[in-house]
Amino acid sequence: MTSSVRSASATDFAVATRPAPRAMAIWLFCVAVMVVAIVAVGGITRLTESGLSITEWKPVTGVLPPLNEAQWQAEYAAYRQIGEFQQVNGPAGMTLADYKFIYFWEWLHRLIGRAIGLAFALPLAWFWIRKQIPQGYTPRLVALLALGSLQGVFGWFMVRSGLNGTMTDVSHFWLSIHLCTALFTLAGLIWTALDLLRLDSIPDARPARITLFTFGVALVLFLQLLLGAWVAGLNAGYASDTWPLMQGRLIPEFDQSRGLLWAMTHDPYLIHFMHRWWAWVAVAVLVTFARRLRSFERRASKAVHTTFGIQIFLGIAVVLSGMSLWLAVAHQFVGALLVASVAWGAHVLGRVR
Repeated sequence: MTSSVRSASATDFAVATRPAPRAMAIWLFCVAVMVVAIVAVGGITRLTESGLSITEWKPVTGVLPPLNEAQWQAEYAAYRQIGEFQQVNGPAGMTLADYKFIYFWEWLHRLIGRAIGLAFALPLAWFWIRKQIPQGYTPRLVALLALGSLQGVFGWFMVRSGLNGTMTDVSHFWLSIHLCTALFTLAGLIWTALDLLRLDSIPDARPARITLFTFGVALVLFLQLLLGAWVAGLNAGYASDTWPLMQGRLIPEFDQSRGLLWAMTHDPYLIHFMHRWWAWVAVAVLVTFARRLRSFERRASKAVHTTFGIQIFLGIAVVLSGMSLWLAVAHQFVGALLVASVAWGAHVLGRVR
């Protein structure tokens, strides 16, 4: 009897400590879906000018929104001290009901961020305790956890940059750091999940490697995403509602008084122009990338073609609509899907090189 109990315990332990790459891959894909969702909600937060509605960072107690009138009045009083209210929303006649609307989107954005943190950290601890993480993957998973934690820190630095009494918005530099870190994390989640899926089917498979070609594709796409983040941060989407010309010209007038470098990083008209036309450089590179992919994984090739095609269409539609909220949110959402598709394609080429 004692012997059989010991045998059963030993078997259970062996099962518990066996690597579980497929289960971990599914987990990482689920977290990636949550990251895509928070990118979309972040777009709504930005477009509704909700980002500065919560003026404090409370990682634990901030989970709950104000629950009574006194708490709402306290939050609203804090918001009325910042430049965005004093120079923009206050003179426009903002009411408490208006404030509750923008508060909701910022609170939801932060809540999803906390949910992503738990959805990553708790299963990671579970797999780690049970010794089910395949050899060599622990450092990468810890790095992804660190990136997720940095997202919270970067998000607060972004908010804090707009709380100065003279500011009416967050720094577009901090916004781009916040967004690009999220998209980099998304790509890392997809890449690691694909490595784990391959390991499940081929036990001795080695992780895919990024090639020089795919690094170049990623760099071109990164520049386009960076410019897009600056467009959002500077409200540069409102610089023109015509396409392909801006102000009736191919190259719009822009402020050159502080030099070209300053204009390229601060002037909304020039940044809008660069984002608009660098997109076609990205298209050319992505077409080449997708055509190369076709020989190895047609589904990944189709995903890249589809996402960048929709993204271009949405970008033009956003301009012509005069910055329609939901078209702009869809543009950011599909941008995240494009990053995921490119990560998939780069992984395919990285494992067959």
